[in-house]
Parts: sequence; C-alpha cells; structure tokens
Amino acid sequence: MHVLLVEDDVKLTRAMQRVLGEEGYVVDTAKDGPSALSLAAAEGLDLVILDVMLPGLDGFRVCRALREAGVQTPVLMLTARGTVDDRVEGLDAGADDYLVKPFALTELLARMRALTRRTRAPAQSSLRAGDLELDTARHCAIRGGREIALTVKEFQLLEYLMRHPNQVLTRTQILDAVWRYDRAFTSNVVDTYVHYLRTKIDKGFDKKLIRTVRGAGYRLKV
Repeated sequence: MHVLLVEDDVKLTRAMQRVLGEEGYVVDTAKDGPSALSLAAAEGLDLVILDVMLPGLDGFRVCRALREAGVQTPVLMLTARGTVDDRVEGLDAGADDYLVKPFALTELLARMRALTRRTRAPAQSSLRAGDLELDTARHCAIRGGREIALTVKEFQLLEYLMRHPNQVLTRTQILDAVWRYDRAFTSNVVDTYVHYLRTKIDKGFDKKLIRTVRGAGYRLKV
C-alpha cells in the first residue's frame, strides 16, 4: 500500500512514517503544498494524508487543485482546526475524511483502512517492471515464471523501487522510506539489501533490473 504523507511537522512526520512502515505501508513524504501537488499527481498512490496548515499552499487548496486536475486518490485531511466550518471546508474541497489533531494513531490507521477498502481494486494487487512481477497479496516476486520468496524488508525495498521505476533513488531516500528513520541503521544497510535483492531478482537473467548510479544511489531500470 503506497501512501503520500504531507506534513510540515518533522517530528510528527517521523513518528507517523515509523508507525505506517511497521504496518506495511510504503510512505513518501512532502512538507509543503507545491511538493504535495507534484507528488500526489503521480500514479500508483493509494492514499494521501494531507495536513491543512502547510507552507506555500494550504491543504484545502492542494486538495481542491488535485480534484480539479482529475486526481481521485482518497484524501484524509489532518488539522488542529476542528470547527464544523473547517470540516465542511475540507470535505467541500474534495477530502474523503477529516481527522482532528491530536489523534490516536490507532484511529488514523482505522480510517486509512476504511478509505482504502472503498477504493482498492483487485487489479492493484500486483506491480510490474518488465518481466518482473511483484505480488503484493502474497509478498513474493515472480520472474521468468519462477516464484521468488522475499523477506519483509526485501519486499518493502523492491516495492519502493518498483513504484519509482527509472528514478534515481538515493540511499537516504531508500533508508527513510524502508527503514523509517530507525537510527539503528545506516545507509550501509541499503547496499546490503540491494545485494540480497540482486541475488534473488537479477542473478541468472541477461537483463539486470537493479542498477547502481555511481555517486547517487540506485534505480530500477525498466
């Protein structure tokens, strides 16, 4: 499940990203309105968690612009402004649900599950990159007709790469997305797990999908 979290509070972002990661979500982040607009328009997102008070453009304007552009990804708005008028404004802007700060993370997760149940389609249960398929229901990869078992972290890393095909992803980006700001890990763990994935995904195939971009990071070349 791929989520965009738009929040300018760094501590809250890290806490939410860690919790969502533990629940199996792949999380991208943005901390201002213009960045949110750009990222939320990308294909493959299952949910946008959108704070109202943002630099550049507030959450209401971001949500309204997304709907005007035809983006139908579910939007869960977060705000400290909990009056009836504020909730009405958010829903009228195109939000699907509204959660007032401070909130319990258990309630956030429940609302996320409810929103994604309404919109999830069976066709989204797998990702493809060339001849590689990632089965998100069974947590395995398939290449050349062969099923490849993956550990939890290998699966999360491969899913993150496959949701950003042909993009150069830095070690820091990968670490933040897959290991969720856990300070017990460093960028070296990214290299280690990329090696594990290459052994499982690319070994024995003429076309190598996982590429090293020297001095930058990694990309999944399709």
